[in-house]
Amino acid sequence: MITKLKNFANDESGATAIEYGLIAALVSVAAIAALRGMGESLSNLFIAALRGMGESLSNLFGTVSAELSAAVISAG
Repeated sequence: MITKLKNFANDESGATAIEYGLIAALVSVAAIAALRGMGESLSNLFIAALRGMGESLSNLFGTVSAELSAAVISAG
């Protein structure tokens, strides 16, 4: 009986599994925090890119529209 208690006290296989579980939990928390912070900055980046593209297309079509209007007026 004493031998079994000594073996149980010296057995660290369960502690190793718990340590790996704690490490995995900490890595998960760090990854979630990093992705949340990065998600907002990526969202802002895409919004800025879309606004820039919209302004460029607006300028392009405004220029094309003005040129077509001028061509129609001069042909008429």
